[in-house]
Amino acid sequence: MHSGSCLCGVVKYQIDAPIKSANHCHCGQCRKSHGAAFATYGNVRREHFRFTQGEESVSTFTSSPGVGRTFCQHCGSNLQWFAEQPYPKWVSVALGTLDTPLQNLEQKHIYTRSKADWYCLNDGLPVDDHN
Repeated sequence: MHSGSCLCGVVKYQIDAPIKSANHCHCGQCRKSHGAAFATYGNVRREHFRFTQGEESVSTFTSSPGVGRTFCQHCGSNLQWFAEQPYPKWVSVALGTLDTPLQNLEQKHIYTRSKADWYCLNDGLPVDDHN
């Protein structure tokens, strides 16, 4: 249904189900890991995500207890974010790595209390500050 890859093309993946929703995360860890005002992740069940090439080149950084962020060892592309608790059956995929179109997706901003002071949040999307 969807496919994606890292910047250098060594790592490729496939998602075999619709992406449920997208979060534009403004927390400090996401901003640092992406080098941007926020990181955008799409949420899918783990059983619907699989690497199709280069899985041996994927590393995981434990950013906090029970939370991992995967990336390509060659180019550094951020690929996934996951939390063992409370979401053990889900993985969040960095939507910027998709190679296929994605339309009509529920989106919201999260952790906006931590947003970059230079970023103006005015796109009209819902904000969930209860995270």
